[in-house]
Amino acid sequence: MSRSGSARGSVVLLSGGLDSATCLAVACRAAPPVHALTIGYGQRHRRELRAARALARRYGVARHVVLDLPLGPLLDSALTRPQRRLPSREPRAGSIPSTYVPARNTILLSIALGYAESHRLGSIYLGANAVDYAGYPDCRGDYLRSFERMARLATRAGVLGRGTIRIRAPLLRLSKAEIVRFGTRLGVPWALTWSCYAGGRVPCGRCASCRIRARGFRAAGMPDPAIPRAPTRRA
Repeated sequence: MSRSGSARGSVVLLSGGLDSATCLAVACRAAPPVHALTIGYGQRHRRELRAARALARRYGVARHVVLDLPLGPLLDSALTRPQRRLPSREPRAGSIPSTYVPARNTILLSIALGYAESHRLGSIYLGANAVDYAGYPDCRGDYLRSFERMARLATRAGVLGRGTIRIRAPLLRLSKAEIVRFGTRLGVPWALTWSCYAGGRVPCGRCASCRIRARGFRAAGMPDPAIPRAPTRRA
């Protein structure tokens, strides 16, 4: 925390996807100066790291750290094991999808917590939202609140009463369509974002993430600028 007792600024867990890009836009308005933290944890869709770099440049963040943390072999998930098939359907209510990465948000938030305390930043932003909440246990509001309580107990700033590092999840209760509308109002450059789990040159359009994104833009009543459009032929 700052010497005056009140922390300024924030760090955004920036994956390069639609949700984290919107969080970056929110943080730039609400909690500057903004740092961005992007972690390559062994995900098969490393294409998103390029998107994160492009977004960080567009928003002119104070600092963008891209950390390679190759945990893929340790974490059993369809996102870390290329031999596993990616789901093409959204998970059923009450089920946890194969794209769940064990302890991912706990790992990422812990790194962001250490970074925030080291740089005297008051907030950590992440893009957990209502769609993720349905299937991922580490995207729930009670989990995030518990992590914030733990941060008070586990940091020098918290123990000495110099302030609390807040966990900000501004999209937690929003659907994908609501996020698209919200981000559009904020001017998020959707064309720079990446959501596809397959991680190829262009989005596959078949994986669950592509389908959720496509439905969000469709429900919001607007085209997705990241999807290449076939040129129209003149009569």
